[in-house]
Amino acid sequence: MNTTTSPLHVTLLVGSNRHGRFGPVVADWLLDHLRRRDDLTPEVVDVAETDLPTSFARTPEATAALARITPKLARADAFVVLTPEYNHSFPAGLKNLVDWHYTEWRAKPVGLVSYGGLAGGLRATEHLRQVFAELHAVTVRDTVSFHNAGASFDDAGTLRDPSGPDAAAKTMLDQLVWWGRALREAKEKRPYDGA
Repeated sequence: MNTTTSPLHVTLLVGSNRHGRFGPVVADWLLDHLRRRDDLTPEVVDVAETDLPTSFARTPEATAALARITPKLARADAFVVLTPEYNHSFPAGLKNLVDWHYTEWRAKPVGLVSYGGLAGGLRATEHLRQVFAELHAVTVRDTVSFHNAGASFDDAGTLRDPSGPDAAAKTMLDQLVWWGRALREAKEKRPYDGA
């Protein structure tokens, strides 16, 4: 298989575990975009379906959760992180899942999609850029953000006006694919050691 043009494995990380969360509505929209592309093969890790302690204790429960999560992160060529904005940043559950892993993020691109009120989650994405830079990941420049997200979708989960978000998603995913292929090819020629 030609790794230069073969589809990238992309893990969509749904970052909210709050009761009554809006994230699944945005995640469904995003998954539709990921699945329509022949250059991406998506799978999902949902923070709400994980049970990782904040103590980083390797309990039997944590070990079982990691057995489900870590392989999806490890085999990913790229990530899309979907985050709400809570108190000007991203959720603690998302940070905890990120912090349980290290090498899985290294030398891989990350696309950021956010939602919230007036700010559309943009402050959360800026904080995530710093976290992923520390983990040797590359965040792509363009993001997708939903300002007043609840009003952007109808009761069936369909965007009322998809033109702007659809265009933003295409731009972000095009960048993700470029970086994903470039980094995959570079790592084949010279493994990334962090130096």
